[in-house]
Amino acid sequence: MRNSRFAAPPRLAALALLGAVSLAAGPAMARSIPAPAGPSSPGAASPTIVLPNAGAANTFGSSQATQTLPGAASLPPAPSNDPNADLAYGAYQRGFYVTAFREATKRLEKNKTDFPAMTLLAELYSQGLGVRQDPARAAEWYRLAANLGDPHAAATLGMMQIEGRGVPKDLGAGRALLEKAAARADATASYNLALILLGTGVAADLTRSVELLRQAAHQELAPAQHALGVLYLQGRGVAKDTTKAAGWFRRAADNGDLAGEVEFSILLFNGEGVPKDEARAARYFRHAAFRGNAVAQNRVARLYASGRGVPKNLVEAAAWDMAARAQGLSDAWLTQALSGLNAEEKARAERLAADRAGP
Repeated sequence: MRNSRFAAPPRLAALALLGAVSLAAGPAMARSIPAPAGPSSPGAASPTIVLPNAGAANTFGSSQATQTLPGAASLPPAPSNDPNADLAYGAYQRGFYVTAFREATKRLEKNKTDFPAMTLLAELYSQGLGVRQDPARAAEWYRLAANLGDPHAAATLGMMQIEGRGVPKDLGAGRALLEKAAARADATASYNLALILLGTGVAADLTRSVELLRQAAHQELAPAQHALGVLYLQGRGVAKDTTKAAGWFRRAADNGDLAGEVEFSILLFNGEGVPKDEARAARYFRHAAFRGNAVAQNRVARLYASGRGVPKNLVEAAAWDMAARAQGLSDAWLTQALSGLNAEEKARAERLAADRAGP
């Protein structure tokens, strides 16, 4: 069982490196460095720190009830002729969390040092999947796995100690665990440690943070790729290089990072660090807009209102403007540009916006 099978750790606090770059006029795009890894916010490039698992505010389970998928307690793992098949993780991956718990427990009964099984149990307790959510018990399993050499468990436990989730808050001990995991090339640990070092204001820490981000970025950790792009864009810790910034933003976008996708779209639209291509930028913006990013929704609205990169369509512009406004991003320029819509056009835009808002 490899640690990379689990979702990337959550993001902790905000270490902001704010600048501003806009797509023509209008609300500026916030440039910030994520904190160690975790779920992206729906806004612009928000700062974030990632924990190897869902953090206290990002858990999927409930502390009050057991969460399982239908049949999770009864469906067996998929049959396999491979004697080395990981039935516990296979069940976890398919959403059969009770089965995953049972298989991992059976493995530990046979082998008390099976740290991948320990890490899986920790993940289940941490997120409340198939069992009652219990951060303290999750921390116990992570600690056992970390002591047996699992870098993912060490990275996760380190962030839990930094946050004080399931264990007493201890910044020093948490950072030591991140150092231990980063030394073993755990991408999440490298990323989170880099973000912590970025906030110290020490020149040597800035240099090391760049190295750690680069290590995690080359391991295809999307938040690290986005963060490295921001540093190249700002010239912080590295020589300013918009071409390298654009390259890292594109890689982050290709790996599913929403903030990286929006950043790359802006550079692509403006022709900064990459050949200008408004139509391609519009495609990236639309993709990010449909994923719920308010900045992308605002930019798509502007593109439709002005007919740049897409055919001019004021109804589409109004629909995307409504979507962005629903997230708190207003735009006086769009208000003026869309002031001539009639009642029927406004009604169509409202229906489109409602459909895109989802259930």
